[in-house]
Amino acid sequence: MLKRLKPFLGPALALVLLAAAAWVLSAQLSGHGLQEILDTLAQETERDLLLAFGLTAVNFAVLAGYDILALRYIGHPLSHARAAFASFAGNAFSNTIGLSTLAGSSVRYRLYSSWGLSAAEIAKIVVFTTLTLWLGLFSIGGIIFTVQPLPLPDWVTLPFHTTRPLGFILLLPPAIYLLAASRKESTWRIGKFELILPEFRSAFVQVVIASLDWALAAAVFYALLPPWANVTFPLVLGAFLLGQIAGLISQVPGGLGVFESCLIFLLTPRIPAPTLFAALVAYRVVYYAAPLAVASALLGVRETIAARNTLKGILGFLGDWLPVVAPRALAVTTFLAGALLLFSGATPSVSSRLDWLQNFLPLSVLEASHFLGSLAGLGLLILARGLHKRLDAAYYVTAMVLFMGIIASLLKGLDYEEAFFLTVLLLALLPCHKFFYRKASLLSEGFTFGWITAIVLALGCSVLLGLMAYGDDALDRELWWVFTFEDEASRFMRATVGILVGVVFVAVLRLMRSARPRYAPVCEGDMQIVRTLVSKSPDTFAHLAMLRDKSFLLSKDGAGFLMYAMAGRSWVCMGDPVGPPAVRAELAWRFREMVDLYAGWTAFYQAGKANLGLYLDLGLTIVKIGEEARVFLPEFSLAGQARKGLRYTRNMVEKEGCVFELVPAAEVGPLMPELRAVSDAWLASKNAREKKFSLGFFDVKYLSDCAMAVVRREGRIVAFANLWECEGREELSVDLMRYSPEAPPSVMEYLYIMLMLWGREQGYQWFNLGMAPFSGLERHFLAPTWTRLGGLLYSYGGTLYNFQGLRRFKDKFDPVWESKYLACPGGTVPPRVLANIATLVSGGVRGVMTK
Repeated sequence: MLKRLKPFLGPALALVLLAAAAWVLSAQLSGHGLQEILDTLAQETERDLLLAFGLTAVNFAVLAGYDILALRYIGHPLSHARAAFASFAGNAFSNTIGLSTLAGSSVRYRLYSSWGLSAAEIAKIVVFTTLTLWLGLFSIGGIIFTVQPLPLPDWVTLPFHTTRPLGFILLLPPAIYLLAASRKESTWRIGKFELILPEFRSAFVQVVIASLDWALAAAVFYALLPPWANVTFPLVLGAFLLGQIAGLISQVPGGLGVFESCLIFLLTPRIPAPTLFAALVAYRVVYYAAPLAVASALLGVRETIAARNTLKGILGFLGDWLPVVAPRALAVTTFLAGALLLFSGATPSVSSRLDWLQNFLPLSVLEASHFLGSLAGLGLLILARGLHKRLDAAYYVTAMVLFMGIIASLLKGLDYEEAFFLTVLLLALLPCHKFFYRKASLLSEGFTFGWITAIVLALGCSVLLGLMAYGDDALDRELWWVFTFEDEASRFMRATVGILVGVVFVAVLRLMRSARPRYAPVCEGDMQIVRTLVSKSPDTFAHLAMLRDKSFLLSKDGAGFLMYAMAGRSWVCMGDPVGPPAVRAELAWRFREMVDLYAGWTAFYQAGKANLGLYLDLGLTIVKIGEEARVFLPEFSLAGQARKGLRYTRNMVEKEGCVFELVPAAEVGPLMPELRAVSDAWLASKNAREKKFSLGFFDVKYLSDCAMAVVRREGRIVAFANLWECEGREELSVDLMRYSPEAPPSVMEYLYIMLMLWGREQGYQWFNLGMAPFSGLERHFLAPTWTRLGGLLYSYGGTLYNFQGLRRFKDKFDPVWESKYLACPGGTVPPRVLANIATLVSGGVRGVMTK
């Protein structure tokens, strides 16, 4: 039973002593109000405070001797400066939090371990410094209690009435310690523990430094007592040490309450309780709080410097997310700033500020400032949408409107609070120009229902505030032409009408815009631009645009495009937008807005990881749909044991009389009848139909623009594939692959092998093998539901589509697999979007269920 209760005895004793200390304090301070204590505390002179801080600094300098002696004791050559820093930080924490060595030891361990000391060495330092602390307390306590004994309270039942016998008892441990050191006893056994004693000289210095430490700590408190206090330093030192012993025994953090109650109980007859308590509060601030604050700051600086790599990672993380978060945060804050200007213009100004402005500001300036301030508020509400969409024009106009709002706030009523808010917002906006990179017209950008609702609510609240502030005066038409400093209702009326006119003007401009077409017609002019962009694109998938089965959305500067088609409510962009990053962003947003006008679902199919941040910014959900295989051609060859199977395939196909040939685009036309015959035979043998959208189909105009890789057998074409090439030779790929029944079984593998070897010779970097649907999807029970369903389809969907076989075929070439994604609205939308994409690819619902 006792063993079970033993862990709770210490905390219970601490709580009892703390409660007793609180009772003593309340009893001693009864009859003295808080204001009396505060007034006494305010009477501390600068001289006393400077002396106390000076003694505290000297005391912590002496405390450094603890760690310096400890390092000498363990024989470690650490510099005195580092030892002093560890001592200061450790003691600042242990003094305040408690002398159970928990806080100070933790700080020392953190510092010393970073400087190369082992755990065993640090443990010896902690034991040495703790022993030094107690040796000093026993030494100076024993001396002062013996030479200047304090009377004990009557209720203390001891055989002696002063602290002199206690002094003799306290002197015994230091005397025995020094005696043992002088006799050069190497080891001191205390139960199961062994203590290796230092040399006598070190032990003596240890006791002297610790005694001086306690004396200086008491001197700090003595310096804070009023000059008229009827006490001597030895008396204060004795009371101070007795209070510290009680605090240490209590294990209450910092001896809080226990220490104070002891000193008040011992010194109150000579010093009034409020004065003594005020000095104790000042002592806590000077000796405990101030060093703790300095130590915390120094440790923070040191840890910041030590964690440079971590900080670089944090800054890198912020650098990744700041472009996403900053525009949205600035948009919301700008909207709030606009509402603030509107509400300010709808409510009366502070009369005293208005009277001060009246002395030197012309009335016309005040009237104009009030009107312009309200218009600036309306402008910020509208501009917030442009900032949210990262428009370059919105950035510049917002900066100008904010500056105008700052000037108007100061001139219309000296509203320095809102001017300060607008200034902070302007300073936050200015360095963020790089986040607003989209080139678009402000008035051409759409406002969602949510944005329109928010603007209407802000305007409505502004008008309502004005009506509540001015009552019937706000509806008095006679006040319309009243211009005085006092008639703020008339200024509100004029500003409200100006705001409404501005809203109507913006609405009319937007209504006069021509409606966007549901389908963008494909014209030859657009096709010529697209053809040029496709040839320059580093991604071969852009060649799908040449199928002419998709609509195009061209960037405003003609530097990029995206291709899309519709099925149901799904507006599906095939791949990522084509063009530079800024152009891709512009196209993605315009596509999103165009779809939003018709309440459709925006989707980007087979999106790459490079643009995932953009799609997240559009508010879309990212779903993995498979992996794309790419072979690094500079390292591709048929040499080595790993490529034995590929060598066998090539040799076997060529032994059957097959020859690989690359036909330039200009010479493909005459081959079309023969190619069509091969294609029709392939479709018939597979019982399949032509696919579209993400896959090519047999179209004479489309195939005539591509180089053709063919395999001939006895002069006849038995297999072919049209080639997708990039101008910069970044990537090479094929689209339509067909072979006749007379071709050898591995002819497609042979065609791939020969194309890769040819591409390597031509200097291409990558060969794109295309995507393996549902490959790489996790089936873990914690994975998203869609991912698990896709994984099951990949594993068991071989009846209709041989997903695993496609993956195994591409794995023969040791490709690099890169994830591909679908970006679309979340919730239950992704499966329906995929179903719509399946109908686009297969040419209808029937094509989804068949080959």
